Amino acid sequence: MGLNRPTGDALAKAMALRTGHAFKDLRLLETALTHSSAVKALTNNERLEFLGDRVLGLIVAELVFHRFPEAREGEIAPRFNALVDARTCAEIGEELELPDFVRADAALKKRMRGSGGNYLADAVEALIAALYLDGGLDVARAFVLRYWEPRLSTVVAKPANPKSELQEWVAKTSDARPEYAIENREGPDHQPVFTVLLKVRGLAPARGKGGSRRAAEEAAATELLLREGVWTRQEGDA
Repeated sequence: MGLNRPTGDALAKAMALRTGHAFKDLRLLETALTHSSAVKALTNNERLEFLGDRVLGLIVAELVFHRFPEAREGEIAPRFNALVDARTCAEIGEELELPDFVRADAALKKRMRGSGGNYLADAVEALIAALYLDGGLDVARAFVLRYWEPRLSTVVAKPANPKSELQEWVAKTSDARPEYAIENREGPDHQPVFTVLLKVRGLAPARGKGGSRRAAEEAAATELLLREGVWTRQEGDA
């Protein structure tokens, strides 16, 4: 949407359709959707992101606690972690069409496209905080349940660990070890994008991108597992 990004009443109306809440404080909504990279922005959503992360954690913890009454802590904790993971938040940000509404550096948006969209995860958490501050916990809960509850049945009980899975798979057939190396690092210090090259003797290399070295390594391992047929696409998206 670029320069036509809605503001004021137009933004409030668009977000009301997506959140189910009509904001009384439009400045709060604007702040929630302003990334720290935005040019000439007088404020940004970092503080709201901090609060929203905690509100999201409380609501999701409550959700899995009640949905799986017989499960032990060791069974529900991984599911909780998958639901509040930045990748899940970024996915929901895409579902909300937040790239059209978030105020952020255009180059950053372009770099992050297809690599996890961390600025979207930040915006989703900040939006949750804004809903909480503007409407209370029940409003925030209704929003979270609307977008997170349907994912309860799609996240695996134990989230896939691509680096561990790759290590175990390779060890079954050879004594080779996966080797990860940072191939490139771009972007500002507060929002870097890493490109990692993964080599395993006897296999073609694989590459992955992410907002941290670990995320990039996991992306590379996932790419190799999918390419070699060890994982299905469903497992890679878990």
